Amino acid sequence: MTTLSASNPTLLDVANLIGPDGKAVKAVVELLAETNEVFQDAAWQECNDGTGHKTPVRTGLPTPTWRKLYGGAAEGKGTTVQIRDACGMLEQYSTIDASLVPLLGQSEWRMLEEIPFIESMNQALADALFYGDSSTTPEKIMGIAPRFDSLSAENAGNIISGGSNDTDNTSIYLVCWHPLTCSMLYPKGSQAGLRIKDLGEQTVLDGSNNPFQALRTHYKWDVGVCVRDWRYVVRIANIEVSDLVKDASSGADLVDLMVQALEVLPGNSGMGRKSFYGNRTIRSYLRRQIKNKANLALSLDQVAGKQVLSFDGIPVRRCDAITNAEALVS
Repeated sequence: MTTLSASNPTLLDVANLIGPDGKAVKAVVELLAETNEVFQDAAWQECNDGTGHKTPVRTGLPTPTWRKLYGGAAEGKGTTVQIRDACGMLEQYSTIDASLVPLLGQSEWRMLEEIPFIESMNQALADALFYGDSSTTPEKIMGIAPRFDSLSAENAGNIISGGSNDTDNTSIYLVCWHPLTCSMLYPKGSQAGLRIKDLGEQTVLDGSNNPFQALRTHYKWDVGVCVRDWRYVVRIANIEVSDLVKDASSGADLVDLMVQALEVLPGNSGMGRKSFYGNRTIRSYLRRQIKNKANLALSLDQVAGKQVLSFDGIPVRRCDAITNAEALVS
């Protein structure tokens, strides 16, 4: 595992700070990071306001003055807006038939049987990271797509249209992760926001209301997203999936769009971790389009013993929570 700077910690970095009493939490965090490519890059920070995070978002820069001798300079003032990103509460219970215990060792059995429950939470968070909209569903977090959904908004310059006028659309997201730009959140004083409680053996009812003995576990993950500086997030929207072809002779030219996205980021974007995110359809067509263009911008690199697909040196992560049925961004 790569050790990263304490100023820009990943989920695994946060887990490494958990004491021995959080052994179960740390094990689950490692599994979450292993099965969700987003968590290999995302910066995580503790909320500064309990279960929420208050940040000043800059909306304007001060204007300097060309001063002449014996002349004064106008007092410049930047403009900011105070926002508060709240953590959502993602919860579920696992119920495993207690009769399975004699067949396997207790600890090994519990971990194997509960992997699907952990993975389902992983997928739910990945979906909310991109599509959660607390303005319409207050219990969810505010994801990335709803913050970048209008070509006439203030941040429209960070939305690149793939040219679609149809409904079978997807997006590629470019994120520069850093606590000062875009990060994941967990409540103050928590263990990465994750709580796991072994409820022991209980009598539960099956679908026909017949009782049986089961071992139950309660999972609770309080987590949020903070986009402190929208200039460090780029959405390539309106990519019509049905129009994609492997030689980019029609439909979206993924290589060209990704180059445009990189040029949208501020010049000092090197302070964070940049990553592209797209689903399996995008990754497949990207690899074929680049092959047909004989372009060397795409490579397979070895990182911590694993092959990582990179475009111009930046990881291209697969996230199948990104759908092929996005609404048209207009």
